[in-house]
Amino acid sequence: MVQWTEFERKTIQDIFAKMDYEVVGPKALARCLVVYPWTQRYFAKFGNLYNAAAIMGNPLVAKHGVTVMNGLDKAVKNMDDIKGIYAELSVLHSETLHVDPDNFRLLADCLSVVLAAQMGTAFTADVQAAFQKFLAVAVSSLCRQYH
Repeated sequence: MVQWTEFERKTIQDIFAKMDYEVVGPKALARCLVVYPWTQRYFAKFGNLYNAAAIMGNPLVAKHGVTVMNGLDKAVKNMDDIKGIYAELSVLHSETLHVDPDNFRLLADCLSVVLAAQMGTAFTADVQAAFQKFLAVAVSSLCRQYH
């Protein structure tokens, strides 16, 4: 079980309380698909992903970005049982969708970049450390079925 400090809990909860999922989620997923184009193979049904402009303007990418953020919101609300919360999602991505588990880390990195850009100077090293820890736990929990 992960041990969270009071600062980490409060920081993560504050970040997500202020975050606009409809903006951050689509930007993070679109960035991931552009920066790491091999991740696009899991989104063939999303239509035109031929270039950055198409990806950024794709409504299905945006919708799935929001879905990802809602999934992370569940983890924020259950920080003491993220593995349990993500058990079914881990099975889905591993056994049904066959997603490369490294893609979760890539998306988490893109999410950090988007958040840092939005928060500016408020994204201090301490805030980043708490956010990265949270994302690392979420990614580890999603990858659990792969082990």
